[in-house]
Amino acid sequence: MTGNDKAERNARLSAAHHMAGGVRIAALHGEIDYDAQDILRQALLPEGEPVLPVVADISGVSFMDSSGINVLLRASQQISQAQSWLRIAAPNESVRRVLSLTGADTVIDCHPTVEDALNA
Repeated sequence: MTGNDKAERNARLSAAHHMAGGVRIAALHGEIDYDAQDILRQALLPEGEPVLPVVADISGVSFMDSSGINVLLRASQQISQAQSWLRIAAPNESVRRVLSLTGADTVIDCHPTVEDALNA
C-alpha cells in the first residue's frame, strides 16, 4: 500500500484504504459490530474526502451483525446519491449468509473477489 493509505485500528476491526483506478478499496479485517461501526463508516466514506466508487473488501471479516449491515446500507445510499457505487467483495460464508438473510445483497452488489467487484 502507498503512503496515502489510511488505517484505523481497534481491538476488533481494522480498515486500510488504497486506490485502484479511481476506486477506493476499503480492506476490512476483524469483526464488524456496534463498537466498530464508526470505523466501517469512516472506511467507506472518509470525512473531508470526495465520494468515490468503493469496493469493501471484507475477505478478512469474520463476523458482522446488524450494525454493520445498517452502516453498509446507509453508506450505499449516500454513495448512490453522489452518482457513484458501493460493492462488497469476498465475504466469507457466515458473512454472506448475514447479507443474504437481511436482503442487503439485493441492495448492494456482492462479488466473490475484489477483481470481480472492480470489473462489474
